[in-house]
Amino acid sequence: MTIKANRIEKEPRIPGQAPGKTLEAREKQLIRLAYDLVEERIKKKTATSQEVTLFIKAGSVQAQLEKEKLKRENDLLKAKAESLESQKNVEKLYAEAMKAFRTYSGQEEELDDD
Repeated sequence: MTIKANRIEKEPRIPGQAPGKTLEAREKQLIRLAYDLVEERIKKKTATSQEVTLFIKAGSVQAQLEKEKLKRENDLLKAKAESLESQKNVEKLYAEAMKAFRTYSGQEEELDDD
């Protein structure tokens, strides 16, 4: 918290940029700022070995493959969820069709206990 001209600011202001409206937007904004800061420190040759190592690891082939694997796993989970939803819809349509066939064939409609 800083005090400026008799005004208390809860968080430091980013010149020309308002804080993110959502927690996710704010997080992305802070990550961008951190990357910018480390980039500047690398250019000035004042970055710590941990900062440099972070970027070396992030740019490695293994890290890229891991990101791609996670993306594909996420896509697979989405596809499975869509498949389950589609299966539920097919089952519902099948039940409605069977009910219609019974009605057309003159069979009495079964009463549901629900």
